[in-house]
Amino acid sequence: MYLFGDPTFMLIIPVFILAMVVQRQVVSNYRKFAKVRNYNGLTGAEAARKILDDNGLNDVQIEAVKGELTDHYDPRTQTVRLSEHNYSQPSVSAITIAAHECGHALQHADNYAPLTIRAQILPIANIGSKGAFPLFLAGFLFSIGPLMDIGIVLFAAALLFHLVTLPVEFNASKRAYAELEYGKIIEPDEMPGARKILNSAALTYVASTLMALVQLIRLIILRGNRN
Repeated sequence: MYLFGDPTFMLIIPVFILAMVVQRQVVSNYRKFAKVRNYNGLTGAEAARKILDDNGLNDVQIEAVKGELTDHYDPRTQTVRLSEHNYSQPSVSAITIAAHECGHALQHADNYAPLTIRAQILPIANIGSKGAFPLFLAGFLFSIGPLMDIGIVLFAAALLFHLVTLPVEFNASKRAYAELEYGKIIEPDEMPGARKILNSAALTYVASTLMALVQLIRLIILRGNRN
């Protein structure tokens, strides 16, 4: 039996296609609404500052980072980092992405449990994502069962990180919706665009979780067949 030629490899193909389609949709929606100026003329940085200040998070900093869709919240330094375009441009995409990242800052301030758990398992998940396949492959090629088992356990830790990420990201988007709408950052007829951006972005996490789940199932099947 070959590691990449067995029938279980077919499990990955439909999920991989789904992930590609979703990622393309994310970029398409983002770039479409990046060309649409929001009515209030707020840049991503200005929208983020308003959301943070309205919620008493005056100490959270906002910084620009290079790249496209490199936006993230760093809980270690309490910093919202926005990609250069989103930081400086007054587009619907910019304020929507900024609101989402501020959603993570709000989670941090509220001690949102899934965010705390994700931070705690991140080191183990990093080890799992990097070490699982090399260990499993070595065990598979040389018929060393314990190595395959360790690889499976490590990959399960990486899957756990994906699973915990789902409520974190969906909750951040929910908070973003509320801040955009009730904070009067966005006008009602701009909300459909914001929803498209946030919903398509959320689906990328669903797709990546499904991919990790299918990969784990495949490793377990291969381990069983090796016996």
